Amino acid sequence: MSIYLFDDMLRSNFPTICGVDEAGRGPLAGDVFAAAVILPQGIEIKGLNDSKKITPKKRDELFDIIKEEAISYCIASANVNEIEELNILGATMLAMGRAVNGLSKVPDLAIVDGNQVPDIQCEVHNVVKGDAKSASIAAASILAKVSRDRYMLRLHDEYPQYGFDKHKGYGTKRHFEMIMQHGKCDVHRASFLKKMEARNG
Repeated sequence: MSIYLFDDMLRSNFPTICGVDEAGRGPLAGDVFAAAVILPQGIEIKGLNDSKKITPKKRDELFDIIKEEAISYCIASANVNEIEELNILGATMLAMGRAVNGLSKVPDLAIVDGNQVPDIQCEVHNVVKGDAKSASIAAASILAKVSRDRYMLRLHDEYPQYGFDKHKGYGTKRHFEMIMQHGKCDVHRASFLKKMEARNG
Protein backbone atom coordinates (compact mmCIF):
# COMPACT_ATOMS: atom_id res chain seq x y z
CA MET A 1 0.00 0.00 0.00
CA SER A 2 1.34 3.45 -0.88
CA ILE A 3 1.74 6.11 1.79
CA TYR A 4 -0.92 8.17 0.00
CA LEU A 5 -3.44 5.34 -0.21
CA PHE A 6 -3.01 4.75 3.54
CA ASP A 7 -4.13 8.32 4.22
CA ASP A 8 -6.93 8.20 1.64
CA MET A 9 -8.43 5.14 3.30
CA LEU A 10 -8.58 7.01 6.61
CA ARG A 11 -10.24 10.00 4.94
CA SER A 12 -13.29 7.89 4.13
CA ASN A 13 -14.20 8.20 7.84
CA PHE A 14 -12.14 11.24 8.83
CA PRO A 15 -12.12 13.90 6.09
CA THR A 16 -9.34 15.99 7.67
CA ILE A 17 -6.38 14.04 9.04
CA CYS A 18 -3.09 15.29 10.37
CA GLY A 19 0.13 13.36 10.69
CA VAL A 20 2.22 13.82 13.82
CA ASP A 21 5.84 12.85 14.47
CA GLU A 22 8.76 13.85 16.66
CA ALA A 23 12.50 14.33 16.41
CA GLY A 24 15.06 14.27 19.17
CA ARG A 25 13.90 11.79 21.78
CA GLY A 26 17.27 10.07 22.02
CA PRO A 27 19.95 12.80 22.16
CA LEU A 28 21.85 13.86 25.25
CA ALA A 29 21.26 17.54 24.54
CA GLY A 30 18.68 19.93 23.20
CA ASP A 31 14.91 20.22 22.96
CA VAL A 32 12.61 17.55 21.56
CA PHE A 33 10.65 18.68 18.49
CA ALA A 34 7.32 17.62 17.01
CA ALA A 35 5.33 18.55 13.93
CA ALA A 36 1.74 18.17 12.81
CA VAL A 37 0.81 18.35 9.13
CA ILE A 38 -2.50 18.35 7.25
CA LEU A 39 -1.94 17.52 3.59
CA PRO A 40 -4.62 18.09 0.93
CA GLN A 41 -6.21 14.99 -0.55
CA GLY A 42 -4.91 14.11 -4.00
CA ILE A 43 -1.47 15.66 -3.64
CA GLU A 44 1.65 13.53 -4.13
CA ILE A 45 4.98 15.07 -3.16
CA LYS A 46 7.80 13.42 -5.08
CA GLY A 47 10.36 11.78 -2.81
CA LEU A 48 8.27 12.05 0.36
CA ASN A 49 9.32 9.32 2.79
CA ASP A 50 10.40 8.66 6.35
CA SER A 51 12.90 11.43 7.21
CA LYS A 52 15.48 8.85 8.31
CA LYS A 53 15.52 7.30 4.82
CA ILE A 54 16.38 10.42 2.82
CA THR A 55 19.44 12.65 2.65
CA PRO A 56 19.74 15.94 4.54
CA LYS A 57 19.72 17.82 1.23
CA LYS A 58 16.49 16.11 0.15
CA ARG A 59 14.94 16.75 3.57
CA ASP A 60 15.69 20.46 3.20
CA GLU A 61 14.04 20.51 -0.23
CA LEU A 62 10.98 18.65 1.01
CA PHE A 63 10.75 20.87 4.09
CA ASP A 64 9.93 23.88 1.92
CA ILE A 65 7.60 21.95 -0.39
CA ILE A 66 5.61 20.49 2.51
CA LYS A 67 5.14 23.91 4.08
CA GLU A 68 3.95 25.32 0.74
CA GLU A 69 1.56 22.46 -0.04
CA ALA A 70 0.10 21.75 3.40
CA ILE A 71 -3.37 22.94 4.32
CA SER A 72 -1.92 23.60 7.75
CA TYR A 73 1.22 22.69 9.67
CA CYS A 74 2.73 23.47 13.05
CA ILE A 75 6.18 22.78 14.47
CA ALA A 76 6.54 22.77 18.25
CA SER A 77 9.00 21.68 20.92
CA ALA A 78 9.49 20.92 24.58
CA ASN A 79 12.62 22.32 26.18
CA VAL A 80 15.30 20.67 28.28
CA ASN A 81 13.70 21.80 31.56
CA GLU A 82 10.42 20.21 30.50
CA ILE A 83 12.26 17.01 29.54
CA GLU A 84 13.82 16.90 32.99
CA GLU A 85 10.51 17.62 34.73
CA LEU A 86 8.26 15.30 32.73
CA ASN A 87 10.79 12.71 31.41
CA ILE A 88 11.40 12.37 27.69
CA LEU A 89 8.14 10.54 26.93
CA GLY A 90 6.06 13.14 28.73
CA ALA A 91 7.94 15.99 27.04
CA THR A 92 7.51 14.35 23.63
CA MET A 93 3.76 14.04 24.18
CA LEU A 94 3.71 17.69 25.27
CA ALA A 95 5.48 18.80 22.07
CA MET A 96 3.12 16.70 19.94
CA GLY A 97 0.10 18.17 21.65
CA ARG A 98 1.43 21.67 21.07
CA ALA A 99 1.94 20.90 17.39
CA VAL A 100 -1.62 19.63 16.89
CA ASN A 101 -3.13 22.45 18.93
CA GLY A 102 -1.16 24.96 16.86
CA LEU A 103 -2.80 23.95 13.57
CA SER A 104 -5.02 26.58 11.95
CA LYS A 105 -7.60 23.87 11.13
CA VAL A 106 -8.89 21.35 13.66
CA PRO A 107 -8.38 17.82 12.28
CA ASP A 108 -10.98 15.08 12.50
CA LEU A 109 -8.20 12.60 13.22
CA ALA A 110 -4.56 12.84 14.29
CA ILE A 111 -2.37 9.88 13.36
CA VAL A 112 0.75 9.67 15.48
CA ASP A 113 3.92 7.76 14.76
CA GLY A 114 4.80 5.17 17.40
CA ASN A 115 2.93 3.34 20.13
CA GLN A 116 1.95 6.29 22.36
CA VAL A 117 -0.45 9.16 21.72
CA PRO A 118 -0.69 12.65 23.24
CA ASP A 119 -3.75 13.98 25.02
CA ILE A 120 -5.35 16.20 22.37
CA GLN A 121 -8.83 17.50 21.57
CA CYS A 122 -9.60 15.28 18.60
CA GLU A 123 -9.71 11.61 17.68
CA VAL A 124 -6.18 10.20 17.77
CA HIS A 125 -4.72 6.89 16.56
CA ASN A 126 -1.17 5.63 16.86
CA VAL A 127 0.58 4.04 13.88
CA VAL A 128 3.69 1.97 14.57
CA LYS A 129 6.36 2.86 12.01
CA GLY A 130 3.88 5.37 10.69
CA ASP A 131 6.53 7.54 9.01
CA ALA A 132 6.96 4.72 6.47
CA LYS A 133 3.20 4.06 6.08
CA SER A 134 1.50 7.46 5.97
CA ALA A 135 2.26 10.47 3.77
CA SER A 136 0.99 12.81 6.49
CA ILE A 137 3.23 11.29 9.15
CA ALA A 138 6.20 11.23 6.75
CA ALA A 139 5.66 14.94 6.11
CA ALA A 140 5.54 15.62 9.85
CA SER A 141 8.73 13.60 10.38
CA ILE A 142 10.56 15.80 7.87
CA LEU A 143 9.35 19.07 9.38
CA ALA A 144 10.32 17.93 12.87
CA LYS A 145 13.71 16.54 11.84
CA VAL A 146 14.79 19.53 9.76
CA SER A 147 13.59 21.98 12.40
CA ARG A 148 15.52 20.21 15.14
CA ASP A 149 18.68 19.89 13.04
CA ARG A 150 18.59 23.63 12.33
CA TYR A 151 18.05 24.33 16.02
CA MET A 152 21.12 22.22 16.86
CA LEU A 153 23.16 24.25 14.36
CA ARG A 154 22.15 27.38 16.25
CA LEU A 155 23.22 25.73 19.50
CA HIS A 156 26.56 24.94 17.87
CA ASP A 157 27.12 28.67 17.38
CA GLU A 158 26.52 29.18 21.09
CA TYR A 159 28.43 26.10 22.32
CA PRO A 160 30.97 25.30 19.57
CA GLN A 161 33.12 23.14 21.84
CA TYR A 162 30.62 20.24 21.77
CA GLY A 163 30.30 19.73 18.01
CA PHE A 164 26.51 19.91 17.92
CA ASP A 165 26.71 20.68 14.20
CA LYS A 166 28.03 17.16 13.59
CA HIS A 167 26.21 14.83 15.99
CA LYS A 168 23.12 16.98 16.70
CA GLY A 169 23.34 16.13 20.39
CA TYR A 170 23.33 12.34 20.03
CA GLY A 171 25.59 10.18 22.16
CA THR A 172 28.50 9.72 19.78
CA LYS A 173 32.01 8.94 20.94
CA ARG A 174 33.08 12.49 20.05
CA HIS A 175 30.23 13.99 22.03
CA PHE A 176 31.14 11.91 25.09
CA GLU A 177 34.75 13.07 24.77
CA MET A 178 33.69 16.72 24.63
CA ILE A 179 31.48 16.32 27.71
CA MET A 180 34.40 14.74 29.59
CA GLN A 181 36.64 17.60 28.53
CA HIS A 182 34.30 20.58 29.03
CA GLY A 183 31.60 19.28 31.36
CA LYS A 184 27.91 19.62 30.59
CA CYS A 185 26.25 22.85 29.52
CA ASP A 186 22.77 24.32 29.96
CA VAL A 187 21.30 22.43 27.00
CA HIS A 188 22.44 18.98 28.13
CA ARG A 189 19.79 16.68 29.58
CA ALA A 190 21.09 16.01 33.08
CA SER A 191 19.02 12.85 33.58
CA PHE A 192 20.39 11.38 30.33
CA LEU A 193 23.96 12.11 31.42
CA LYS A 194 23.35 10.43 34.78
CA LYS A 195 22.22 7.29 32.98
CA MET A 196 25.32 7.47 30.78
CA GLU A 197 27.57 7.86 33.83
CA ALA A 198 25.85 4.95 35.57
CA ARG A 199 26.40 2.69 32.54
CA ASN A 200 30.06 3.65 32.38
CA GLY A 201 30.56 2.81 35.98
